[in-house]
Amino acid sequence: MNGVHESQHPLVKEKLTILRDPATPPKTFRAVMRSLTTLLMYEATRDLKIEPVSVITPLQAKAQGVRLADRVGLVPILRAGLGMVDGALDLLPDAQVWHIGLYRDEETLRPVTYYNKLPRKPRVDVCFVLDPMLATGGSAVATVSILKEWGVERVAFVGILAAPEGVDHLQSHHPDTAVYVAHVDDHLTPPPQRPDDPPAGFIVPGLGDAGDRLFGTEPQ
Repeated sequence: MNGVHESQHPLVKEKLTILRDPATPPKTFRAVMRSLTTLLMYEATRDLKIEPVSVITPLQAKAQGVRLADRVGLVPILRAGLGMVDGALDLLPDAQVWHIGLYRDEETLRPVTYYNKLPRKPRVDVCFVLDPMLATGGSAVATVSILKEWGVERVAFVGILAAPEGVDHLQSHHPDTAVYVAHVDDHLTPPPQRPDDPPAGFIVPGLGDAGDRLFGTEPQ
């Protein structure tokens, strides 16, 4: 998949395994997601623009270096995206954070926006959309569309897991949006045929509902 960056780092793979395990408690789940996000953001930020600077070292010697020229925005999709914010801020402490609230209609699987407090004009050069799961892709497409309409031309998606269906949906609407994830899983669950079947649109094998596992809530 062009534009999709699936991490091959051994630490990423180990941490993803911990997140998949249903025995992992919320406290550990949150901590591991935070550190995993930092690793994924390290890969996602390799193309940020820089500018040259010089500093005087403790030896009173002049050294040439760089600093970030891009103003960075982090856009977590509520609520599960909140679990990735601190990990991204660990790497980019000066980033601005803007929240977009979307929920998925369980019948249509389409996103519904319920929160958007973006300022009138963007004050950033590049935005990273944070959402643990790129499942159907509807929320990601809606969020990237909102950011582009807002005036941000450079947008990337950073998540934990993706389904091929979600990747295809996002790339069909926003082919210029790079995707950084720990793994691209197999498929999405189909519409349930029996009462005990899992809900439609969940990533398989996945890790369950990321929001519920982050915050210790019961599935609806």
